[in-house]
Amino acid sequence: MELALLTPLAIPVVLALLSLTIDSAPLRRYSPMASSAAVLVSGLLLISAVLQRGGATSISDLLRSDALSSYMLAVVGAVGLVSTWGGLSSVAASRERTAGSYGALLSLFLAAMSLAVLADSIGLMWAAIEATTIATAFLVGHHRSRRSLEAAWKYVILGSVGVAIALLGIVLIYAASIGTDTPTLSWLVLSQGRLGLDPTLVTAGGALAVLGFATKSGLAPMHSWLPDAHSQAPAPVSGLMSGVLLSVALYAILRIQTITNAVIGPDFLRVMLSIGGLLSLLVAASLLIRQRDYKRMLAYSSIEHMGLMAIGVAIGPAALPAVLLYILAHGLIKATLFVISGRILAVEGTAVIADVKHLLARRPGVAVPWLIAMSALIGFPPFSIFFAEVGIITAGWSVGMGGVVGVALLLLLVIFAALTRLTVSMTMGSPPESEPFTIDRQSHGPRLPIILALATTATMAFIAEPVGSLLVQATAVLGGTN
Repeated sequence: MELALLTPLAIPVVLALLSLTIDSAPLRRYSPMASSAAVLVSGLLLISAVLQRGGATSISDLLRSDALSSYMLAVVGAVGLVSTWGGLSSVAASRERTAGSYGALLSLFLAAMSLAVLADSIGLMWAAIEATTIATAFLVGHHRSRRSLEAAWKYVILGSVGVAIALLGIVLIYAASIGTDTPTLSWLVLSQGRLGLDPTLVTAGGALAVLGFATKSGLAPMHSWLPDAHSQAPAPVSGLMSGVLLSVALYAILRIQTITNAVIGPDFLRVMLSIGGLLSLLVAASLLIRQRDYKRMLAYSSIEHMGLMAIGVAIGPAALPAVLLYILAHGLIKATLFVISGRILAVEGTAVIADVKHLLARRPGVAVPWLIAMSALIGFPPFSIFFAEVGIITAGWSVGMGGVVGVALLLLLVIFAALTRLTVSMTMGSPPESEPFTIDRQSHGPRLPIILALATTATMAFIAEPVGSLLVQATAVLGGTN
């Protein structure tokens, strides 16, 4: 299994180098998809090993695969595959002079996220998340327009501030370990609570690290980079950033929370994450009501979902299986929606909601999957987002956080109404008889990744084995029992 730990790091890097050095259109077109497939296969192999043998696989003190990291690696690969495979039409339309760097940066982006979830050292995890900032900054500015370059610079500045704050927090956690017999950055050692870490340093370090990673995960009030970056990046990049990069940053918060809980208990970060989650829901609700751009609509929806996930993390072990299910369901659906939004933008020529009308009548090939995916995103059953949200809300009531989840539920209702109104305005109705039109039934891109993503999110909440067992084991890792 050690090979499966190295594969999701090595193969994307090799493919990135080949994309830069070999002038081959098929290689540059398909290398991000191959990188995603390699990450997904590695994640599934590691999950199989965890379920069959239990325990963890590690290389030195740097890389470690347990139930949680294996699951997150599979999420990175699955969302990456939907984004890169479904976005092949966007790759074909990309500029010839930047095609090699585009494919290489996507592969490096996948490698950096894989390293972040496989790192046992929280210092290495931080470095990997910083590497995602570098790779995605160039991808956000890929179109070289004024707005895309402005979004890229905004992302670099705010993202760098966030990871700098997180670095300071990690340094303080390491400083707390220096006073013990085992100075270390190993998450496994730090999370056991046996070192006698200085509670003051851990409190300060944990707060700063969570605040920094919250910036990368798009939580309010550190969210302002997200709508610009996600709306200006190419569709596959937006799918990856919204679908999995935000979740990788939330994964880092989960790892830091486990360390602080072992030393100072859960109350401190519970308050911090609850405030951030509710503020994120409030920001999303207030801005979605008057949203005019459908890519920005999806970006603000990401702030909403990350806010509810943060509340789930604050609730603790009772909600963590639902949070982990939420991560995969949201990732697949959001990648699907950004891919489809790229196709709508290509055929309609605008991202303005008011200028996109009667899609279901005029372009059913893109309107039907858009409607299904939006239904999943809004939270209709049988899609897994519905069950994840219900799981978080019921867990909150069960642990005495009824006030927090009650306010969250009210904000979710506002967001539900806003997203429904915007989706209906884009898709329903028929053009006037005075405006003749031709029905376009083409999907304008590969159908299979969209079908697989929607089918997965519609069924996985009903699969007790192995999905349920894996989520329970991943939750146990965060409880320090595995």
